[in-house]
Amino acid sequence: MTRKQKRLAVIAGGMSFILVAVLLVMFAFSQSVAYFYMPGDLANNPVAPGTRIRLGGLVSSGSVVRGEGSVVRFAVTDPSGEIVNVRYQGILPDLFREGQGVVTEGRFETGSNVFTADTVLAKHDETYMPKDVADRLKAQGLWEEGKGAAPQSETTKGKAAVGQEAQAQQTKAQQTKATP
Repeated sequence: MTRKQKRLAVIAGGMSFILVAVLLVMFAFSQSVAYFYMPGDLANNPVAPGTRIRLGGLVSSGSVVRGEGSVVRFAVTDPSGEIVNVRYQGILPDLFREGQGVVTEGRFETGSNVFTADTVLAKHDETYMPKDVADRLKAQGLWEEGKGAAPQSETTKGKAAVGQEAQAQQTKAQQTKATP
């Protein structure tokens, strides 16, 4: 073999190694993809049993039922009114409760309409909604940034909340005046 042939063989071997590595990474990512759905989406386009998805929406009021051990059953709904029953075995996040935003990840059981979740994520404060869910609700015109799903009127907020808002606005105005 000449020097040129050796170089070409090394380059070809290196390129082959890189190609195999890229293909393995692409295969691994394709196995871990989970598409995001809301209950209304699933009513219009059902998913095949066993397909891994993310289900997002609001926990329906009165739907949380704790079973034996750490099994919990609840329903996820969205503004369209569609409901998906969820079964989860494990410890729920501390902030999980009825009426709150939630994203679950898992699969539909074969021969059943029950979604078996292996991961449950709940909102972390009063103004947070999972990004995927908030984006979908914004697109439908049902979510306003900073206000949540249902806009509140001044009469329903309570005097303390209105006073806190006024104080926050005054502080913000003072800070903008103080900065040159």
